Amino acid sequence: MKKFIALLICTALLTISAGAEASHIITDHAGDSVAVPEKIERIAVAGILPFPSVLTVFLGSAEKLVGIPPASMGAAKAGLLGEIFPEILKAETNFTSGLDLNIEELMRLRPDIVFYLAGNKEMGRMIKNAGLTAVAISPTKWDYDVMRTYDEWIKTLSSIFPENKKAEAASSYSRGVYGDVQKRVKNVRPEERKKVLFLFQYDDKRMVTSGRSFFGQYWCDAIGAKNAAEEVPADNANAVITMEQVYRWNPDVIFITNFTPAMPDDLYNNRIGGDNWSNVAAVKNHAVYKMPLGMYRSYTPGADTPITFMWMAQNVYPELFGKINVEREAYSYYKKIFGITLTDKQLKGIFNQGRASAEGFRQ
Repeated sequence: MKKFIALLICTALLTISAGAEASHIITDHAGDSVAVPEKIERIAVAGILPFPSVLTVFLGSAEKLVGIPPASMGAAKAGLLGEIFPEILKAETNFTSGLDLNIEELMRLRPDIVFYLAGNKEMGRMIKNAGLTAVAISPTKWDYDVMRTYDEWIKTLSSIFPENKKAEAASSYSRGVYGDVQKRVKNVRPEERKKVLFLFQYDDKRMVTSGRSFFGQYWCDAIGAKNAAEEVPADNANAVITMEQVYRWNPDVIFITNFTPAMPDDLYNNRIGGDNWSNVAAVKNHAVYKMPLGMYRSYTPGADTPITFMWMAQNVYPELFGKINVEREAYSYYKKIFGITLTDKQLKGIFNQGRASAEGFRQ
């Protein structure tokens, strides 16, 4: 307790001494006006798992990131983020786990700014009461619209780091991809829409999907497909389903996220939970895919979002998108928007993930 009081006093003194430093006001995703310092050298992220990757790509460096969630670190190690920006691997992860926050450990990191999960009011209060600058970031404010959410994140970062403005370029690229996909799927009749099932998590104990209130619904709507599980009202926390429901839906395509170690071969060979997938259309037609992981797990909003959009549309409707070279598009996107030059090996790695991609995530 004495150590904690000492930390509070130290933080208060630092806050007072920094009071004269320049700052500017931004509005965060909780609607709060926040005075953010002009000079930001130490950044921590709590609760928003994709955000460290978005922040790193936006800044073109992870040198300022001193603390990130364990699940974010797992993705950084499995994907390209840790390879392209190895400095992120030095960030601390022991100050947060899931939605829990160890405020003492966070304060030891001496962050100039802390990005936290909007909606987690208790976490926000803890950060603010410790005298730290807290900025709420939301993954759900825009009704799980992945493209819009990513655009809003970039806009917020551009308001905090005006010297790194990328909002218009990133938004323009996203709008272009979205528009192209809509043109290609506009003539798909309702009865011809492919049924897509997302396996958000899958192991011997449970199978979790995306009902109407999760990112999977947006992805399906955006590419002209039908969410096989759209009747499931639950959100990502408890959208548990059974094989009997899968049999009834009989999805044409299955996407497995990188929040689970499960792989397409596990379904093709009935390796999990004693479940028999043999007669499910997606399995019979070998239309089961592990989702990409470039900078972060692509099911959520993130720097990979526009590329994931193309990849997903192509796998659902290959006859409409077959001529698109997604690897080439990924190369162009990262080079043009963020100045990142990817090698052929890195490009192939984005679209060929394994079980390690789920490392660090637990629900």
